[in-house]
Amino acid sequence: MKILLTNDDGINAPGLYALYTEMIKAGDVVVVAPDSEKSAVGHAITLSDPLRVTPFYKNDHIFGHAVNGTPADCVKLAYWALEINPDIVISGINLGSNTGINILYSGTVSAATEGMFLDIPSIAISLTTFHEPDFRFAAKFARHLSAIVMDHGLPKGTLLNVNVPAIPEEEIEGIEITRQGHANYQEKFDKRIDPHKRVYYWLTGTKIELEQDDEVDDRAIINKKISITPVQFDLTNYQFMDELKSWKFEL
Repeated sequence: MKILLTNDDGINAPGLYALYTEMIKAGDVVVVAPDSEKSAVGHAITLSDPLRVTPFYKNDHIFGHAVNGTPADCVKLAYWALEINPDIVISGINLGSNTGINILYSGTVSAATEGMFLDIPSIAISLTTFHEPDFRFAAKFARHLSAIVMDHGLPKGTLLNVNVPAIPEEEIEGIEITRQGHANYQEKFDKRIDPHKRVYYWLTGTKIELEQDDEVDDRAIINKKISITPVQFDLTNYQFMDELKSWKFEL
């Protein structure tokens, strides 16, 4: 099995390395990842600047290819330019959850989406913490899940978005097949002053109105379960189409 690994935290991120050390037990692994952190870039691709691919070494051995672009760029380059034809794409392990509307911002999910566009079974996986992360169990679960995906396949136009609670393995209560949540954010821009007395802003925020349904991704995590959400990217509101057709448009 040929496995393409990527992420949005950058090629030197501990989560990617943990994923790599586990996935090499399952097959031939190729890493193509951003050369620096590209969190929350969504599905951006690079059109106006050249993309450069640089060999990246870890522990004196070649680890992968570093790209001065976005996560989606990395998957495109891997497939079309580096001629890597993987059996599966795994993006992660992300530092922090990718749930609810965050999946629209997520570079981690967007890399998996690019794999999905190429009709390659694709998984995005995240660990739901920013503090003292231990990626080992999430990496082990990624290997386990990848084998299941290869056995069953995924429907065309669908990827799996996986969020693993940041708790000890023995405290995991199981796996929940979930839907994307729709919790709103209370966002805030923290106003600060730099050493040159210039004002700048730092975005922060917390989720509010969290849904109570156990099949919501965020709720599954609170319930100490691994959340697996089948994600597709047809954004059409089909229920509204007929009403929209009834409107009187004039040219």
